[in-house]
Amino acid sequence: MSTPTARRAGPREWGGLAVLSLPTVLLGLDVTVLYLALPSLAEDLHPSATQELWIMDAYGFLIAGFLITMGTLGDRIGRRKLLMIGAAAFGVVSVVAAYSDSVNVLIAARGALGIAGATLMPSTLALISNMFADPRQRSLAIGVWATSFAHGMALGPVVGGAMLDRFWWGSAFLLAVPVAIILLVAAPVLIPEYRAPGSGRFDLLSVALSLVAILPVIYAVKRVAADGFQAPTVGATVIGLAGAVLFVRRQGRLASPLLDVRLFANRTFSAALSVLLVGLVGVGGAMLLITQQLQLVAELPPIEAGLWMGPPALMMLVAAIGSPLVARRVPAGIVVATALGLATFGYVLLTQVTATSGVALLVAGFGLVYLGLGSIAALGTDLVVGAAPPEKAGSASAMSETVQELGLALGVAILGSLATAVYRARVDDELPAGTPSEVADMAGDSLAGASSTADRLPAGWLDQAKEAATSGLHVAMLVAAVSTLVLAFLSAVVLRHVGTIGADEPEGDEADVAEPAGQEAEQGA
Repeated sequence: MSTPTARRAGPREWGGLAVLSLPTVLLGLDVTVLYLALPSLAEDLHPSATQELWIMDAYGFLIAGFLITMGTLGDRIGRRKLLMIGAAAFGVVSVVAAYSDSVNVLIAARGALGIAGATLMPSTLALISNMFADPRQRSLAIGVWATSFAHGMALGPVVGGAMLDRFWWGSAFLLAVPVAIILLVAAPVLIPEYRAPGSGRFDLLSVALSLVAILPVIYAVKRVAADGFQAPTVGATVIGLAGAVLFVRRQGRLASPLLDVRLFANRTFSAALSVLLVGLVGVGGAMLLITQQLQLVAELPPIEAGLWMGPPALMMLVAAIGSPLVARRVPAGIVVATALGLATFGYVLLTQVTATSGVALLVAGFGLVYLGLGSIAALGTDLVVGAAPPEKAGSASAMSETVQELGLALGVAILGSLATAVYRARVDDELPAGTPSEVADMAGDSLAGASSTADRLPAGWLDQAKEAATSGLHVAMLVAAVSTLVLAFLSAVVLRHVGTIGADEPEGDEADVAEPAGQEAEQGA
């Protein structure tokens, strides 16, 4: 059966791709800049270690919780319209975050940024599918979009470091304002509007169940690291798991679900999502701990720490661009497994860093971690979107972005909390008698607290705190190394049926797609 030639994209579509890449660049900027800003923020607002983690991951948790909801909302009110609403909200809330005068206001602003960010992200890949009908052009467009995160990560340390060297910590949030303005001006000109026909009723109960499934589990992860398995933690876990079961069951019954759970019957789709989720857990924790190591242990100023973070981010950029090219000749599963193997070696190098060693080893290990990230981000997104039938591209892209955001946020929560627990255990035995209680509380809570009260601590104690923080880094990176190595082996096995990117699908792969989804594809053709 012949297939009509797809319309090829022109200058307007390629210009629209640049606009659609802006939210992803903004996400990369937001992550690295905030990590650099954390030490100076801590000196000004004096957050506890738990509050520091909330500042870091409130954004990621809420964006992950609302991505699927906002993706469905965009289908109903218009994907471009939702994109512009999100851009305006993101710019306004960024200003609120920049001028926050208390920890609670900043945490609330970070949460609001997460909700606004969730309106930006899910429409982008779906709009790319609308704008680029030609398969070759669409593959290239998705590759460019996927590397935008690496561009933001590469620019964030340098631009953010320069700003923090001259301005206050809140200036890091103001980077979002010009990006939002450009998107608002250019989107109506370069991006076509799209609404999914016959998208059905917007199910508010599914929205509520999706949040019940995600947020209590996140709370449990954070609290178990700090307080162990207590009744509230166990209760939150049970509520989250029950919410997940009810959510999945409801989606299976709805004619127009928030998430088509039948997509998970495709093993390529499920395996690629798993790689993105678990792989980014290690990366999220490493980003937090490495930036703290550079500034609080090595005591580098923000501009210098930002410059040192530049080479690893550029390695991620190279991997994000180069991996799809390699995957044209080498099976994608082998490329993903190799990238994860390199990341594992990077984590092992980070376990050898000492509190008094230079930053070269730190940067080398972090560079290998980022090299793996660039590969799995580009190939994982391509595999997730490519494994879904065309009419499900919106759901597939929302899931891809959800697991990436959730992976980064979980990495901050799990590995950050683990490193904090090791730090507290070490310093509890070293705090000298007679230390003022408020100083002891801050110094015993985190290295940032110890650094902010260094002038009131006994001589030499800050060096002991740095050793304790480095021990926390070692434990967290060892956990990341083991989990990433296991993931590399699993990727090689589970993705072994996936051929080279751009080649024809293996004959047996069609069986991976759920029969109902195939029927829908025929009806929509």
